[in-house]
Amino acid sequence: MNNKRLIVCLLLMSSGILNVGRSQTLWTLEGCKQMALEANKGLKVAEEKQVEAAASEKAALWQMLPRVSANGGYLWMEKSVQLMSNEEHERLETLPIGGNLIAERLAALFETDTRNMGGGAVTVSQPLFMGGKLLALHRTAHLLGEMRGLEYDKMKEDLMVSVEEAYWQVVSVTQKAELAQQYADLLEKLTKDVEEMVEAEVATKGDLTKVKVKRNEAQMNLTKARNGLALAKMLLAQRCGQPLNTEFSVDSKIGVLPSDTPLAASDAHRLSPYADEVAMDSVWARRKEMRMLRVGDSVAMQGVVAARSLLLPNVALTGGYLFSNPMVTDGFQNNWDGMFFAGVVVNVPILHPAAIYSLKAANAKRREVQWQMEEAQEMVELQVKKVSYELELAERKLAEAQSDLESAEENLKLADESFKAGMANSSDLMAAQTAWLKAKGEVLDARIEIEMSRVTLRQALGE
Repeated sequence: MNNKRLIVCLLLMSSGILNVGRSQTLWTLEGCKQMALEANKGLKVAEEKQVEAAASEKAALWQMLPRVSANGGYLWMEKSVQLMSNEEHERLETLPIGGNLIAERLAALFETDTRNMGGGAVTVSQPLFMGGKLLALHRTAHLLGEMRGLEYDKMKEDLMVSVEEAYWQVVSVTQKAELAQQYADLLEKLTKDVEEMVEAEVATKGDLTKVKVKRNEAQMNLTKARNGLALAKMLLAQRCGQPLNTEFSVDSKIGVLPSDTPLAASDAHRLSPYADEVAMDSVWARRKEMRMLRVGDSVAMQGVVAARSLLLPNVALTGGYLFSNPMVTDGFQNNWDGMFFAGVVVNVPILHPAAIYSLKAANAKRREVQWQMEEAQEMVELQVKKVSYELELAERKLAEAQSDLESAEENLKLADESFKAGMANSSDLMAAQTAWLKAKGEVLDARIEIEMSRVTLRQALGE
């Protein structure tokens, strides 16, 4: 019986270990990005828009090619069309020689029997000159396809940035929770030490009360850190398209780099406020927003061409085959017959005030886009310089925080030795621990701030 219980316990324990292993999967930054790409519905919508734009471009191309169409119809009429009136029939009957016979034969010849009529035509039309609007339509469709591609890339870029921000937030809170746990452990140990000192009558109960209050504060901060970590994980899970209650962990050591670690190979973060125009030109060329505005300017130009075409002549070639019953190519016969035809259609606008105002509106639209481009260039340059300053400031903060941490660690070591030697009280030790906690937290904040600034700078540079 005991052996059976032991086996059951071992199975349950191993099952629990496996479940924990499965639930606490390690999420990497690249893995999070991949999950987000696969789950994001906005990107799927953007992909369908690209398919739609490609189809629209092909449709615009076919507008310039020959168009073939067929038309047919049937018409029933209550009465037949008579080409000879009753009055003319009576006059013919009064002829002195064969009047009745002539009248009857002519009436039969002029009897059309048009109560059942049918006909149709197969036509081919080819635009020759439409003022340039068909070519403008095709170019616009192509540009809109390019715009859809840029929108997809921008949406993907924003998604990756949001995932990175959420990921580094989890790393930051994880490190803060670990630090809070270390601090709580220090105070827990200090509480036990002071309790022993009270029993040995080398410390007062007042000293023990102060330590316990500090310990309780540390436990409360630890609880807050754990709750913050749970919320940060929910945000990351949501951006990765995973259930909010998904259990996972991240490598809290990722991104903890020494202050002298080189950042970008291009040293873009070293851009000064007086960065040369060539550097900014390359940034403007890479930024998705600027590229979209340039495409928008080209679209606006095609709108000007299309509006101008309303004031220009249109020329089209047409031809085909026409057939009907009855047919009049060889007298009036109730037989099917047909003929080929060809021609040129010309339309010349004479008075079109609406087209004039449409052209003015199109020109205004293009000037509007050009002003937007100039404003966007200024905003991009300002953003690059601002983020560069923020990254430089974060590096300085890290250097200062690391120096403060070294001092705080040395001070904590001395305070701990003095406390153990009876040369310092618990308040002195707790003050040193608090200073160490603050310095450690500032180092963590500076390191995460550098990672976040890197992400923002890469986006600002269009990389």
